[in-house]
Amino acid sequence: MTHPDCHVCANEARFEDLPPRERIAHDAYWRVAHAFDSALPGWLVLLPRRHVTAVHDLTDAEADVLGRWQVRLSRALRDETGCVKTYVMQFAEAAGFGHVHFHVVPRSEDLPDDQRGPAVFALLGAREGERVTEERADRLALVLRERLGRADAAATPE
Repeated sequence: MTHPDCHVCANEARFEDLPPRERIAHDAYWRVAHAFDSALPGWLVLLPRRHVTAVHDLTDAEADVLGRWQVRLSRALRDETGCVKTYVMQFAEAAGFGHVHFHVVPRSEDLPDDQRGPAVFALLGAREGERVTEERADRLALVLRERLGRADAAATPE
């Protein structure tokens, strides 16, 4: 089910045509995208593939894999960016973005103190010249996709 006024649902409706940055990885329940207006490379967004506006409305099947996605993405970001930890946050309050989504954000060792914790949101909503370019986000998306695929293969028993 999609919602006509929802940015996430609009992208889901054209799933097959999405660029790599909007379709880093996915399964039947979740899609991973790079934040489109972030100044921080690797700011990922984990999105349910159906319209849902509150965490308590996730199905058991969606909830069952949510934690695995958060850990897998955190590991992939650590391996690719060298971050010392990831922040995982969920609010879904901005106009047009009420669709549940989880921010999975790499926190590097050298991130200034005034941008740590909730203050990291200063790096979201960046102006055009300060944003991670679409080209850079696409390149990172492809690297993360490959890394996640290798992790899946390593976890699959033979």
